[in-house]
Amino acid sequence: MQDQIVQLLIQERDRLTRAIEALQGPIKRRGRPPKNAITINGVAEPKKRKKRTFTVAQRRAFGLRMKKFWAAKKKAAKG
Repeated sequence: MQDQIVQLLIQERDRLTRAIEALQGPIKRRGRPPKNAITINGVAEPKKRKKRTFTVAQRRAFGLRMKKFWAAKKKAAKG
């Protein structure tokens, strides 16, 4: 009788342990850790990227470079 009660208590303890682990989430995280180690509630926040802006002169120079690049590519493809 006493062995049966101990068995039931052990089963109940194991069931509760599994339930607690399921609620807490995985104990050990698998894989590569996130680059940003700062977390809130266990979730890493992604870094905000700065918006890249060009001045008018930079846009114009970039456009001319790209025109030259694609002209050279087109010329190379033709022969």
